[in-house]
Amino acid sequence: MAARRQYEELAQQLSAIGAVKRGLGRMLPHECPAGSAAVLTLLDRHGEMRLSRLAELMAIDMSVTSRHVAHVAERGWIDRSADPADKRSRILRLTPAGRDMLADLSERYMNALAHYLEDWSDDEVDQLNTLLGRLRASFGDCRTVPAASAPPVPPGEPAPAPGGRTARTPV
Repeated sequence: MAARRQYEELAQQLSAIGAVKRGLGRMLPHECPAGSAAVLTLLDRHGEMRLSRLAELMAIDMSVTSRHVAHVAERGWIDRSADPADKRSRILRLTPAGRDMLADLSERYMNALAHYLEDWSDDEVDQLNTLLGRLRASFGDCRTVPAASAPPVPPGEPAPAPGGRTARTPV
């Protein structure tokens, strides 16, 4: 087991990862901010779904998810059609224009990573991928932590809602 100082350093490094995410976010096109990119990415990864499922995957409130969905729908990147199982609900799916935007986003991300990591060896990039994958696997889905495996709640903080905690980091 790692020493406490190693966990403290890891906590600091993970907190600072926000700067990396912001740097990558700056390369997004103006018309496709991070929330919109997350909607497109999740629909591509998980297929068509209801707004409620998308909000769950994004780990954000339904009203915020709805604003992101409206933004991408206005641009023709997704289609919202009636759910045959429940006409009150809508099924969200990517359009060809949405797939084109995803291809553009992917190219931008790959170019940015290649630029920032140009002095890294292939082995170092592989090692980072392996360790980040292992970290994510250790946390499970990273969106819902079952109460039984959740870390203890510090004194003075509210207990998590039944069913587990929800992280705020999307995608």
